[in-house]
Amino acid sequence: MSNIASRAVIVTGGSRGLGLGLIADLVANHYRVATCSRNSSPELEGLMATGKVFWKEGAVGEARDDDAFFSAVEGWAGPDGVWGLVNNATVSGEGILATFPNVDSEHIIQTNLVGALYMARLAARHMLRRTTGGRIINISSIIGLRGHTGLAAYSASKAGLDGMTRALAREIGRRQITVNSINPGYLDTDVSSAVQEAQRRQIVNRTPLGRLGRVEDVSPVVRFLLSDEARFITGQCLVVDGGVTC
Repeated sequence: MSNIASRAVIVTGGSRGLGLGLIADLVANHYRVATCSRNSSPELEGLMATGKVFWKEGAVGEARDDDAFFSAVEGWAGPDGVWGLVNNATVSGEGILATFPNVDSEHIIQTNLVGALYMARLAARHMLRRTTGGRIINISSIIGLRGHTGLAAYSASKAGLDGMTRALAREIGRRQITVNSINPGYLDTDVSSAVQEAQRRQIVNRTPLGRLGRVEDVSPVVRFLLSDEARFITGQCLVVDGGVTC
């Protein structure tokens, strides 16, 4: 088995928010990380300067971009190949379904579910050609477990992601490739900064631990699932929400 320092991991949607935090954490823990996003960011460029991060412009869910990205990553990863995939790219949109534009629903499903399915397919094919196993982690949401008013399309995309996790875990488990979902609660990141203060207080008040989640609450779970210690965990949805769904 390759040591961690030589392991390459893909984290989609890594230019900001949770994805950026996951990349920073993995780099700090000696992984090499490849990512794709529509745009870079100064923070991501700073991580690229370490020499441990590969970035390629692209939109997850667009087959041509996904194929080009994964092909480039295979060349960058070298002979040890890609050890893990973290399907993190996501978009959201809020509105009552009866009046929510079809084009917005389709964009959410295309990115969050179809894009993750396509990346998982590419990763599974790559990992099945090797003999060292691998890890696929889907960043889902508690919204996919219990729903939320105004988030029907987003909830559908994340519930579908959890279903894919369970099915794919059965398909490729005998080759020692694990597939799991992480279902975070509401996270306090720059992506969520536009949420009104009253809504943030309401979320905090119904969270048993009394605060919003942070990137550093999720990143150790990702690291654990990528590790050898998690080799007997597959097909699971791990909730990281401060107790909201308990």
